[in-house]
Amino acid sequence: MHAWPASEVPALPGQGRDLRIHDTATGGLVTLDPGPVARIYVCGITPYDATHIGHAATYNAFDLVQRVWLDTKRQVHYVQNVTDVDDPLLERAQRDDLDWADLAERETALFREDMTALRMLPPKQYIGAVEAIPGIVPLVERLRDAGAAYELEGDIYFSVESDPHFGQVSHLDAAAMRLLSAERGGDPDRPGKKNPLDPMLWMAAREGEPSWDGGSLGRGRPGWHIECVAIALDHLGMGFDVQGGGSDLVFPHHEMGASHAQALTGEFPMAKAYVHAGMVALHGEKMSKSKGNLVFVSQLRREGVDPAAVRLALLAHHYRADWEWTDQVLRDALVRLDRWRAAVSRPDGPPAEALVDEIREALANDLDAPAALAAVDRWVELQRTAGGTDEGAPGVVSRAVDALLGVAL
Repeated sequence: MHAWPASEVPALPGQGRDLRIHDTATGGLVTLDPGPVARIYVCGITPYDATHIGHAATYNAFDLVQRVWLDTKRQVHYVQNVTDVDDPLLERAQRDDLDWADLAERETALFREDMTALRMLPPKQYIGAVEAIPGIVPLVERLRDAGAAYELEGDIYFSVESDPHFGQVSHLDAAAMRLLSAERGGDPDRPGKKNPLDPMLWMAAREGEPSWDGGSLGRGRPGWHIECVAIALDHLGMGFDVQGGGSDLVFPHHEMGASHAQALTGEFPMAKAYVHAGMVALHGEKMSKSKGNLVFVSQLRREGVDPAAVRLALLAHHYRADWEWTDQVLRDALVRLDRWRAAVSRPDGPPAEALVDEIREALANDLDAPAALAAVDRWVELQRTAGGTDEGAPGVVSRAVDALLGVAL
């Protein structure tokens, strides 16, 4: 599977700062100090209805992570998956009388178009669950053969008790885990499981559903969590720098994925930092496919909304915050975009070196994009009220906003 084309990232004078970011597992800020190549895995879409503003907000957060790292003169090895076979996709295909594979291909293509329009930097590897199956099967067999997995009526389950570190990503109690497991794709009430929280690694073939050769596992398809583990370990290895996604992935997805990887390798932790973006609401409820209260990036684009304004609307909210999409949020972003473009089109302005430092410092401080936007706003207002004599300043501002915030002026 291929990703989308990369937009050029302008080179800036000087060098950015190391990223301090909130780690869900420790509950506080950690300073990341990757080697020459920073490694990040971000969980991708299940392609049955893409791309809503909640998706865009999540991928915007991890695009900023990449841009901060690139500004420190590091390379970035970014991997993202596509869950192109799963129950929600199959259910949507059945509801709409579509071939599930055609639906997945169509929505993945639309996601690529939206990411390109929003100037999100693409992953180095963009891997679908289906194409990862040859690498998933051996991992499930290893877990089973090591006693970390067991069979139940043809399905293979992971035993959470096989990982002594289980629970150290989310820090939830058993009751909260059980509730979230039931809400988010698990089956805690299935009889015969050793632990209600045990997640499925391999689902035996069901009539009328797609399945693949699983070797000694029999025909079936992979569970959700092992998919990401197989892809991450194959391309990044253990101990990569950031595991990212929305806050709704903390449990069970990232908790279970960490335990799968740790049980497989005997190493801890799977990732140095678990980083999660907040949820976006519409009309008072979290924007989600199940509720149907979605604002789609593609629809905004069809209505003629500049993708740069959509990106500014996302950047106006701290990535960890839960917030609500409104017409006013978009109007504010459009006004800001017009002001900024007018400013950088003028022949001169106040010196911009201090502004670049402010943007860098804001982003290094847990991706504080709202503070970075406020700094640009101040420069724009100073240019409007006091003018300036630096002919190179508008160009510096334009390149900095592009390189660090992903907004083309």
